[in-house]
Amino acid sequence: MTAVPLARLAELTADRDASFVLIAREGGIDLLTGDVVDVDLLADIPLDGPGGAREVFAMVPYRQVRERGFEAQDDGTPLRCVVVTEHHRLDLADVVAALPDAPIALTDGGFDISDADYADTVEQVISEEIGRGEGANFVIRRDYRAGFDADDRTAALTWFRALLEHERGAYWTFAVITPGQIAVGASPEAHVVARDGIVTMNPISGTFRHPAGGATRETLSEFLSSTKETEELFMVVDEELKMMSQVCSDGGRITGPHLKEMSRLTHTEYMLRGRSRLDPRDILRETMFAPTVTGSPMQNACAVIRRHERSPRGYYSGVAALFTPNADGGHDLDAPILIRTVYLDGGRLRVPVGATLVRHSDPHGEVSETHGKAAGVLGAIGAIERDRAAEARDDDAPGEARLADDPGIAELLASRNTRLADFWMQPQDAPPGGRFAGRSALVVDAEDRFTTMLAHQLRHLGLDVEIVTWDAVTDSAIDAADLVVAGPGPGDPRDGSAPRIARMRQVVARRRDAGAPLLAVCLSHQILADRLGIDLVPLTAPHQGVQKTVPVFGHDASVGFYNTFTARVSPGTTAVADAEVSADPDSGDVYALRGERFASVQGHLESILSRDGLATLERLTAHALA
Repeated sequence: MTAVPLARLAELTADRDASFVLIAREGGIDLLTGDVVDVDLLADIPLDGPGGAREVFAMVPYRQVRERGFEAQDDGTPLRCVVVTEHHRLDLADVVAALPDAPIALTDGGFDISDADYADTVEQVISEEIGRGEGANFVIRRDYRAGFDADDRTAALTWFRALLEHERGAYWTFAVITPGQIAVGASPEAHVVARDGIVTMNPISGTFRHPAGGATRETLSEFLSSTKETEELFMVVDEELKMMSQVCSDGGRITGPHLKEMSRLTHTEYMLRGRSRLDPRDILRETMFAPTVTGSPMQNACAVIRRHERSPRGYYSGVAALFTPNADGGHDLDAPILIRTVYLDGGRLRVPVGATLVRHSDPHGEVSETHGKAAGVLGAIGAIERDRAAEARDDDAPGEARLADDPGIAELLASRNTRLADFWMQPQDAPPGGRFAGRSALVVDAEDRFTTMLAHQLRHLGLDVEIVTWDAVTDSAIDAADLVVAGPGPGDPRDGSAPRIARMRQVVARRRDAGAPLLAVCLSHQILADRLGIDLVPLTAPHQGVQKTVPVFGHDASVGFYNTFTARVSPGTTAVADAEVSADPDSGDVYALRGERFASVQGHLESILSRDGLATLERLTAHALA
């Protein structure tokens, strides 16, 4: 990078055909320009050229999730790359002064889906998707649309200036000017960053919309005490740890929680870190896309989005990605989520916003959340009236003093970690040896990447672990492993017509018939219970992201649950067929089973909510292998 006159920015903004990117981060402005190239796949992003490693900026649309085999409407939104030929670092104040600032009014503004229709969709997702065991949480979006009286480039640069002046707390503030694709936004969230072999993910969830006059200790405390908001954050951390365990040899360590304070909204967040030697394009592929804007489990979330959203997402919930050559001859990656972004096309703007729907969501509350998110973006760019009192409060605040510095708020935040598993709060290097060293485990993935976290914990216990998906696992592989771990997954365990359920039944049956060591988790626990003649029933209320202390063969274990169905026996039952039963003394819900060379558990011992997860996993594994 070289220092250049601000005149270069003026040249680019004046050239109606010029393509360039402006990124505000780390206290300054990056100005990037170069050749625009659209590619089909992440692997095609042209990081290497005739002269060696190249810097590339990319806009990755949501439809790229199909590279992971997941569903998405294909709207043709391009995977757009700017192969950087010039990279200049400019002073923030100079850039602000150089950009246009004449107010731009909106016309004919409103959501593409009415409040009533969106509330109906929320109810459908809760009852028909979460209620049927399809997943723990799902993000369903709608778009705010309006016209404006200016050309697209001028509007984008005007609103970029407004964000620089009035928005705070953003990870990236950016304007992307390319043919047919113009966007401006302030993303609060770094989805994935890879630098010097260290991968960082930043799950952010829970949205507190500041009241008139700004947030106060009292109003923020009420938000932080919300069970819904707390569990929502825990669920997305679990989902991103699945991704970290996939791309990082050492799993991933949690730090936080922290507050992400912005001008009109405050969020809660954690940081996840681990080591990886993967190509940054592969890291990006395996982490598509953030559960905070899709849901979990990821594969089913994509299917639910496909069923319930009325139009394709475009770039919403995708990422902007900057690949920068490093000293090792590879590339570092910096990729924020594409949210809080305005898309401009022919004098019309679109602001996509979504709400995270969980088992106890209130449809009208989720409608309100989408209004708040849209208003936050529109107020920040000055398209609607800003909260002047909140801005004055921000301007008058001494230094960086924030509500996060309040001792009471800090205590409320820190108290969340008392519910979490110490395992994921520690360095994640697997110790040498281990109780089961020299044994192999085959983990069969039933479309829930919790298996990556489960495999990571099994490796800590000394096992040599391989993960295979349900539709790829062979009978010979099932027979060869010292231990088969039949994994969790979404759906109704009673539905034998579903190919995935049918195959998982075969996996469980094959190991049981052979008398070979088997550990079954969640969905597979239910399948094993059904094989033993135990009834399977839907829960009155789904246990998605619920933490419970339950009996597991003489031990009270604090475990995280993500289930909509349960195996159920008569209260007091302690044995069925050749299996011991550990069940709730009142409801008869079966928490664990064990017998000769097999064991199973309903909860997710690998979840961050399972404080006793690793110890319980070790006991059940020892029993199955005995």
